[in-house]
Amino acid sequence: MSKEFWAKDGLRFECTGCGDCCTGAPGYVWVNGAEIRALAKAVGLSVEEFEATYIRKVGVRRSLIEYDNGDCVLFDTEQRHCMAYDARPRQCRTWPFWDSTAGTEDDWEETCRECPDCGRGPLIPAEEIARRMRVIHV
Repeated sequence: MSKEFWAKDGLRFECTGCGDCCTGAPGYVWVNGAEIRALAKAVGLSVEEFEATYIRKVGVRRSLIEYDNGDCVLFDTEQRHCMAYDARPRQCRTWPFWDSTAGTEDDWEETCRECPDCGRGPLIPAEEIARRMRVIHV
């Protein structure tokens, strides 16, 4: 992130676990081998079982499966939590600090309209936002 990052003073965010980012519009949650192994362990399956149950191939990449309504396959809708939260993929760990959601002030304003936790809570320093934005580009 350059010195010209629009939110040089940081942004406010605190996850309340509402699950809005795990449900709704369809998309992709990209996962790599290390993430698949960690997720498999978290749900008590072998890597092979986990991949057969929870992973789809998209070209040469892999993504978590979603239900027809767009909900992530690992999101427990009754308990309203991720079944593998502590092992969640980097894409989930870095939300909402992606290029597409915090790259510009307009992106952030739109994200705040969609996510009730954005724009509230503790101030996340610009340096931490930059670190998260470098992890994965979504």
